[in-house]
Amino acid sequence: MQFDDDADLDTSEVQDVRSSRVPGGRATIGGGLAGLLALVIGLFFGTNEFGLSSDGGDSPATTVSSAAQVQQQCHTGADANAKDDCRTVAVVNSVQDFWRQEFARRSARYTPASTVFFTNRVSTACGAATSAVGPFYCPGDRKVYLDLGFFDELRTKFGSSGGPFAQAYVVAHEYGHHVQNLMGTLSRSQDGRTGQNSNAVKVELQADCYAGVWARNATRTPDESTGRPLITRLTDADIRDGLDAAAAVGDDRIQERYQGRVTPESWTHGSAAQRQQWFYQGFKSGDMAQCNTFR
Repeated sequence: MQFDDDADLDTSEVQDVRSSRVPGGRATIGGGLAGLLALVIGLFFGTNEFGLSSDGGDSPATTVSSAAQVQQQCHTGADANAKDDCRTVAVVNSVQDFWRQEFARRSARYTPASTVFFTNRVSTACGAATSAVGPFYCPGDRKVYLDLGFFDELRTKFGSSGGPFAQAYVVAHEYGHHVQNLMGTLSRSQDGRTGQNSNAVKVELQADCYAGVWARNATRTPDESTGRPLITRLTDADIRDGLDAAAAVGDDRIQERYQGRVTPESWTHGSAAQRQQWFYQGFKSGDMAQCNTFR
């Protein structure tokens, strides 16, 4: 994945609070082993419309140097090509450029969403959350939350091949939830049901499909600062990395790793095969109309 060196990055779309001390606190979804499994399996890598339990107590999050602030180091596409944090900023910019233009093409208005970089713990309109839940979108404040350390865990703990586009897929999936929120479909996941044919799974698979739609259009979506695409090159290897990341966070893979067995009746995000299928459906078509997982 390559970015236009001369493009300007819009860091206003990212809030970097990694240098802040965020108070702890516990919102509940359960406790003990049951709570841990709910965190890892039920909410991992998706939406968060309610508080999350944490066994981390009330200690403050670890403070990091303010030098890590993206506003200080991420200015151009050249920075995105050279620095991991800046690459994530550039992906956020590209994803939102695409959806802004796609909504306008459909005579609709796209409302941007910020991405929040945090470390260990963060307070949100959906409750207190920790890094244990992975990346998530909170519809209460319309923000994507991301501990960048997750990208290492995606490779080391969940067996993804990794790579820059695996990270881009994660970001694009969360913005898929934002698109769903704007379109009024996100709430369909909140009917209390689970399982491979549940609305919860269909919402997650649609977000995967939307990530694929962005990927198909990324190299031809003009950047506002230059009139040229911010992303200049995506290779077949990049797309394979995205597909591999989608499989790595399938419910069946995660359940087998943490429970030692697969229980399809409790799925909330879809199997590895389903997630790959719908990401590729979006990528192959490049058309959000082909992402109707509810059909």
